[in-house]
Amino acid sequence: MIPPRLPAYYLSHGGGPWPYMKDELGGLFSQLEASIQDIPRQLGVKPQAVLVISAHWEAATFAVSANPSPPMIYDYGGFPEHTYHVHYRAPGSPALARQVQVLLQRGGLSAQLEAQRGFDHGTFSILEPLYPEADIPVVQLSIKADFDPLTHMKAGGLLAPLRDEGVLIIGSGSSYHNVRRFDAGAATPSRRFDAWLNDTLVNASPAGRSQQLINWTAAPDARFAHPREEHLLPLMVAVGAAQDDRGTCIYHQENMLGYLTFSSFRFGDATPADPPIRAAAPPVPGVDR
Repeated sequence: MIPPRLPAYYLSHGGGPWPYMKDELGGLFSQLEASIQDIPRQLGVKPQAVLVISAHWEAATFAVSANPSPPMIYDYGGFPEHTYHVHYRAPGSPALARQVQVLLQRGGLSAQLEAQRGFDHGTFSILEPLYPEADIPVVQLSIKADFDPLTHMKAGGLLAPLRDEGVLIIGSGSSYHNVRRFDAGAATPSRRFDAWLNDTLVNASPAGRSQQLINWTAAPDARFAHPREEHLLPLMVAVGAAQDDRGTCIYHQENMLGYLTFSSFRFGDATPADPPIRAAAPPVPGVDR
């Protein structure tokens, strides 16, 4: 039986090790958590493996984790002591890592295997609520340190065949990532950029979507929302892997921390096809597609 083509995703992954801090955080991330936990229903099947493009791994060339038993990378500071001992115990997949490397290299992109790499919080923060059993092999792909949108979309396009082989491709970043402006003054800029992002990913044609993302710095409040775009680049890989599949907003929240707007997106149809957890935000006046 031929497996169905899996959707690709771009997920806002929340703050630090939030899935392991529910007692401390209360319901702060409950809406995000619900959207992630709904993904298995959207897929309708259990993936053979998960490929995560993490905003928290940058390399001079694309790098692929090839550790069969990935350790944890606690790449955060100032959190409770117990969050430095959590362990997401999913296996790695050296075979999938090699396949990712070969697909990228055949397309003209340099890629190296990293045999020691573990799971950073861009990966385990989404996988803990997504597949808490940790029984699906997981491979990480870095972003490339040149931050070129077109290169990352090309990488996604080269990896798109994995979707037909039961591999779930997830770009893990954040639709808003200005850590110095998590305050009331960020409310309007984060909302305006998110409105542009929703309109681009949900309403634009695939060709128009790609062109707008290449020129993302022209979007309203783009550099306010992303002073440094490492949390946006996993989206470029997901969009490349999406090919002609349109986007759907599966998570939208305008009151995170009281001020900030965040969204997550799926590319491809859900099986069964049901409405997303949260509808896309209405357009903000003055924001053009």
